[in-house]
Amino acid sequence: MADVPRGTAFCYVSPAVRDRIRPLAANWYAGEGDASYGPPLRLAKDARRFDIAVPWFSYVAAAPTLELLLEIGIEQIHEHDVGMANRFRAGLGMPPSDSAIVSVSRPGASERLQAAGIRASVRKGAARLAFHLYTTKDDVDAAIAALS
Repeated sequence: MADVPRGTAFCYVSPAVRDRIRPLAANWYAGEGDASYGPPLRLAKDARRFDIAVPWFSYVAAAPTLELLLEIGIEQIHEHDVGMANRFRAGLGMPPSDSAIVSVSRPGASERLQAAGIRASVRKGAARLAFHLYTTKDDVDAAIAALS
């Protein structure tokens, strides 16, 4: 997976639980003081302990992306995402929800979606679809058709 570009993520960890969580991908950037000159790695005492070396190019793209999301509006995006998910649920006879994520436990669901060119992850045998801003009605209808 070396050719896959790194992305960006933002996380808040409450100081009340910070000491109970151990970072799994800590590197020199998460270290206390000048940790770039060798072991042992001593994790920073503050939230920096969860940082990784900054993926500069990803942040160049993240800034205008965040501006676009704010321009469209978080409420509008939520309505669109949940609307697409509920269209999908309705097409499969499932009740509506307030989540843009839908898990489908049907035999062969993942394979049928993949054959239709639709990406879904698999969690505990169920196909997990996540609807977002770029999802269209045609996308939803294709997923419904693949599972019907």
